[in-house]
Amino acid sequence: MRTIQRPFLTARWSKATRLAKARPSRVWGVTWPGARDFPEINLRFYVTDGPRRGVVFVRELVPKPLVSWLARALYHEPYLVAPIESRVDEGASEVLAERRLLWRGRHHRVEVNGHKPATRPAEDSDEHFFKEHHWGFGRTRRGHPIGYEVRHPVWDVYPVRSWSLDLDWAAVYGPAWGALAAEKPVSVILAAGSPVSVFPRRRL
Repeated sequence: MRTIQRPFLTARWSKATRLAKARPSRVWGVTWPGARDFPEINLRFYVTDGPRRGVVFVRELVPKPLVSWLARALYHEPYLVAPIESRVDEGASEVLAERRLLWRGRHHRVEVNGHKPATRPAEDSDEHFFKEHHWGFGRTRRGHPIGYEVRHPVWDVYPVRSWSLDLDWAAVYGPAWGALAAEKPVSVILAAGSPVSVFPRRRL
């Protein structure tokens, strides 16, 4: 796999933050009870495998133990369980999306306020690049590379009016990421989201 120099949620690399409204998910064609409509906070970077564009996760945080168990057991993804509160307020002309994470005794928060209506970004835009990746890549416990397909309709985005981020990078992701505390993202995306289907993994 070849790394693209546009990793996700890193001010030094991609300088982008993305927040999508939570939607139901299907894993292997099945909607799992207890694994629907959950918020998630993750750190990722982008890779390619030939023509397939995808993501590799550094760490993913969800509030539901079943979701974490499925991701770790079926895909060997670095999911952890943590309390996360999710709020989406929609008015006639704006959308406010917020995630609150409780991690190691500290509250962390990301909030994005967007205008309505949502629009469809051009395919050569940063917004399209960051939200339209349909493969997840990782490795098995024995170190073999794997990939799995993720399908969803093309997402519209809300033009961002304002945003705020209060996150202790070193505490949530490890000391190596602490330098991001001094950085600010220059690209913030609020995606409308949709139901998502995740397919079985395959060896690469």
